[in-house]
Amino acid sequence: MLPLGDEEPTRTTPIVNWMLIAACFIIFLWQISDGERFFLYTLYTYGLIPARLMMGEGYYTLLTNMFLHGGWMHLLGNMFFLYIFGDNVEDACGHVKYLLFYLICGVAASLFWLATSWGARYPAVGASGAISGVMGAYFVLYPEARIRALVRFGFFWQIIRLPAYLMLGLWFLYQLFLAMIPFNLGVAYWAHIGGFITGLAIARLFGTPRRHRVYYLYY
Repeated sequence: MLPLGDEEPTRTTPIVNWMLIAACFIIFLWQISDGERFFLYTLYTYGLIPARLMMGEGYYTLLTNMFLHGGWMHLLGNMFFLYIFGDNVEDACGHVKYLLFYLICGVAASLFWLATSWGARYPAVGASGAISGVMGAYFVLYPEARIRALVRFGFFWQIIRLPAYLMLGLWFLYQLFLAMIPFNLGVAYWAHIGGFITGLAIARLFGTPRRHRVYYLYY
């Protein structure tokens, strides 16, 4: 099931959301600017490596890792989800509070992954933990909003409309299922879970949904 967009309008321009997307693209272009060796240097210098933190080093990577990505598909997938859900959450929070909310969720996701991968010597990178927090906030603030999703039925694909609480609830359960699979390397599912739970927990502290009045014409 792939979300394609939502039907919840906004009243403000999502400046911060656009800036976050732009920052991730610019930083990724910097990552790939000088060959594979430099790309790996960025991952192992600014990515989150639990073993480094065990030695009291690299605490800044709790923040920097969320602006790095491991490839074009990783980047585009994350930015697509942020584009869909971030504008409404920014509308509910306001620009400054949204930025703070995003960073808090990203750091919380990093800490959650750190706690579940203690001692790992490979880096975790990506904005998906912070974006999962945005999705958790969307679940709380816009539960009835309709999400357009592409769903596969056998050999056929169909676009359906689902309430956000169902779409995001199923997404969370799927992440939890994948996280439980032993030796499931390659994706930091526990960071997704930690970010989503953080977004659920603090969404109401940062924003309230802007209600949009619907006008009816009687004739």
